Parts: sequence; C-alpha cells; structure tokens
Amino acid sequence: MQPLIDHARRFGRRPEEFARLAAGQSPQALFITCSDSRVVPALITGARPGELFELRTAGNIVPPYAGAHPTAEAATVEYAVDVLGVRDVVVCGHSHCGAVGALVRGDDLDAVPAVRDWLTGATPRPAGCAEDPSVAEGVQSHVLAQVLRLRSYPCVERRLAEGRLTLHAWYYEVHTGTVLAHRPQSDTFTAL
Repeated sequence: MQPLIDHARRFGRRPEEFARLAAGQSPQALFITCSDSRVVPALITGARPGELFELRTAGNIVPPYAGAHPTAEAATVEYAVDVLGVRDVVVCGHSHCGAVGALVRGDDLDAVPAVRDWLTGATPRPAGCAEDPSVAEGVQSHVLAQVLRLRSYPCVERRLAEGRLTLHAWYYEVHTGTVLAHRPQSDTFTAL
C-alpha cells in the first residue's frame, strides 16, 4: 500500500495540471469494463483525466434496465448519455475474467452469495470452452450480450435512433495488452 500512498502524495503536488478539470467534465466516451485490477481503462486507451467516464462492475455486467427500480449502473449510463452527451460507449471484457470464467464453468459460488446473485441474476450464462483459461469465447459472447442489453436502456435507444451514439464491443487480452474490437460485418473480434 505504501507505494500507492507515496504516488498519491506526489500526484497532488501538480495543481496547475488539474485546474481546468474544476470547470466540469466533457468525456469522449463511457467505458464499461470489469472491476478487475488488471484492466486499467486510462492505460489501455491513453486517456487523460476528463476524457473517459467509467463504469466498472464485476464481469462488466450491464444489468437489465428496470425503470421502477433504477440501479447505480443505469444511473451512470443515463448520466453519461443524457447529461454528459458522450458519443461513444465501449463495453470492454477481458481475458482471464474470473466472473465470466465462473459462469462458463458453472462454478459453485455459494461461498460468495453476493457474487453468485450478481452474476446469475444479471446476465445469461455465456457460451465458451470451460477448459480455456483465458475464456476468450465466453468473454466475447458476454460482451456482445452486454452491448445488446445496453440497447434496451431508453436513453441509449433514443440516442442510437438519432444517430448520436455508437456502441463498441472490445476484448482486452491481459496477457498481451492487445485490444480486439467486434466487427459486425464479419461477426468477429479483430485487433484495433
């Protein structure tokens, strides 16, 4: 923990670099990804402060839209789309994902009931090879399911219809640093 504390102390000693951020934010994209510590959106994209609005959940899950019972995830999506006016939303899954791997393998998650209920209640079981440690196929199908689910959010549906929003499905390989993007024309993930 000490290296993190030391960096935080040094980070705050450059106020001139961050003064413009006090005026507000105007991010280019909403980046939805997993809470996994190996996935760092700003590192992957090269974004600077203020350029990405982030939503991180276990397994980069976008829960079903439930208007009468809003979720924190729905509020984040709505704020990014309707208030901040982002023009792009990226759903980025990653290799070696513990959440998706557990779903693909059908792991017994009774020892972690909150995790179990989040995963099984929020997303369909993705296809994929249980023997693949990277769970590439499972993660990629899972990312596409989350993008499809995003389309059911009223703010997303409206902005898509107006041609003012683009959805992207990405797959990040933690073991290589490579980012693949889904190409709808070929229904494949290929390098950016």
